[in-house]
Amino acid sequence: MDIKDIKVETGVEAKLGTLEWKKQPEANILLKNSGADAPCVTKCKDKPCTTVCPAKVYEWESSHNKVIVNYENCIECGACRMLCPFDNITCEWPGGGQGVKYKYG
Repeated sequence: MDIKDIKVETGVEAKLGTLEWKKQPEANILLKNSGADAPCVTKCKDKPCTTVCPAKVYEWESSHNKVIVNYENCIECGACRMLCPFDNITCEWPGGGQGVKYKYG
């Protein structure tokens, strides 16, 4: 086999699989308002948090008309906070060596 015949998977999912997480007991990401009157439900048409997060932390669950937050998947990039048009996301970096562990930092 020649080296040019070797395929290396470089998708986001493959790269996320190389990370390690030390789960913390409490959520580090919360929606400020997650009720039926939340801006995610009533005002946010595009829901950028569900499309921009590379780790798919946010999911729109249309059957229950709400955003689900899978905080355990967070890679701590902070994109969600910057792109929420209604400032409805609270994100605190995990403390004490918890959260995501990168190879080089």
